[in-house]
Amino acid sequence: MSDDRLIVAMDVPNAIAGLELARQLGDAVGFYKIGLGMLTGGGLALANEMKAELGKRIFLDMKLFDIGATVEAAVRGLSQFDLDFLTVHGDPHVVRAAKEGAGGSDMKILAVTILTSLDRTDLDASLYKAGSVADLGIERADNAFQAGADGIICSPQEAAAIRALPSAKGRLIVTPGVRPAGADLGDQKRVTTPAEAIANGVDHIVVGRPIWASANPRKAAEAIIAEMSSPQALQSNR
Repeated sequence: MSDDRLIVAMDVPNAIAGLELARQLGDAVGFYKIGLGMLTGGGLALANEMKAELGKRIFLDMKLFDIGATVEAAVRGLSQFDLDFLTVHGDPHVVRAAKEGAGGSDMKILAVTILTSLDRTDLDASLYKAGSVADLGIERADNAFQAGADGIICSPQEAAAIRALPSAKGRLIVTPGVRPAGADLGDQKRVTTPAEAIANGVDHIVVGRPIWASANPRKAAEAIIAEMSSPQALQSNR
């Protein structure tokens, strides 16, 4: 049976490849992320098919960012689909607009703090204010929670400190940047293992390449699920 703490990132070219990946993973995985890269390859149609016909949970990773009225309208439109999670950037005006657009739907709004592919050099180039990446991520998480976010997307390296925030009580922490020991880091710069992420208070980990690029995706997913329930994962770092 699946463990929904694991969300598999469907970073494949199109809906056909996505359905094939879901077929390979079978009942080992019950939660999938569909992102911008899949949008022009039938991403929304795939989300609907996986929900209605396969009974999977869906995280739509759009990272919306715009003026409030536009974000609200976009989220209102997406709320008609039976989605579980939707991402927006963690700026408070974006989060507030997204929550308004979500209305009374069950779709959870997750706010992105700082992308796990970025480090301090990248933030300098983007004119972010001074401070460590970790401190800025924690501050953005707190602001997003106070703006009404149901949860946040952050590096697993910041998860323990974010979980300790008073504003994080009852909120979700979802982390990409998770790699099994020895796996290729790819484009990620701030990573931990699955066990470390869970020990740090994470609710869901998002893993893509180590699963879909594996010669045996189901076996790779099952190994990650086993690690999330290992003694190391139970040694809380909160």
